[in-house]
Amino acid sequence: MPDGQALARAIHEFAGRIMKRRHLLLLSTIVSVATLAVAPPARAQRAYDRFITAIIRDDVSTILELQLRGLDINTPDPDLNPPLVLALQRDALKVARHLAEQWDLNVEATNPAGENALMIAALRGHEDIVRALLRRGAQVNRPGWTPLHYAASGKTEAALPITRLLLDHHAYLDAESPNGTTPLMMAALYGRSEVVDLLLAEGADATVRNQQGLDALDFARRSGREHVVQRLAAALRASRPKGSW
Repeated sequence: MPDGQALARAIHEFAGRIMKRRHLLLLSTIVSVATLAVAPPARAQRAYDRFITAIIRDDVSTILELQLRGLDINTPDPDLNPPLVLALQRDALKVARHLAEQWDLNVEATNPAGENALMIAALRGHEDIVRALLRRGAQVNRPGWTPLHYAASGKTEAALPITRLLLDHHAYLDAESPNGTTPLMMAALYGRSEVVDLLLAEGADATVRNQQGLDALDFARRSGREHVVQRLAAALRASRPKGSW
């Protein structure tokens, strides 16, 4: 039977081996998570190329793999489109839905044109992604072009519920773009007639003119949609004080 000192040494050595294994396991985990952060430039470039390709191909599994290796999902593409904006532009909707739910996504990131993910999702009629971004705290009101301008321009059937959703989140009804164009003007030119009706019903000002001196009725005339022209003309007549022409 070993004496007390020998037994103590044996216990100490055994404990040391256990701690060493734990340290090695912890170190291995840290290294694998930080692989991309410390990777040689060529390896980091390959990971980046795979990331952009995976977005375009709507490949969620590769995105997940790269996330686990530490890739920043806010890394823009070579044209400086944020990843979620790129996914929406390419109709890579599985990737878009995945990215929209990620806690570390910068929902306000914009491309060089000043467009963010909420704007593109609203324009293209992806109501579920709009809702996901709103849950994440995406800003409905912003200087210049707003998500409401984009929603009002949409041509899909989802344009109406998305427009209503943004209004429910306190989107400014008569928001003006840098040249003074309002969501009602965009709806009159590009959007659906029911969106025009909704904006008018909510109190949109049909008398506003942009910097080119055009109002929503002028935009509707350019669109060639007579029913929208008639609706806006009626709204303008109703807005005039009684006794005026």
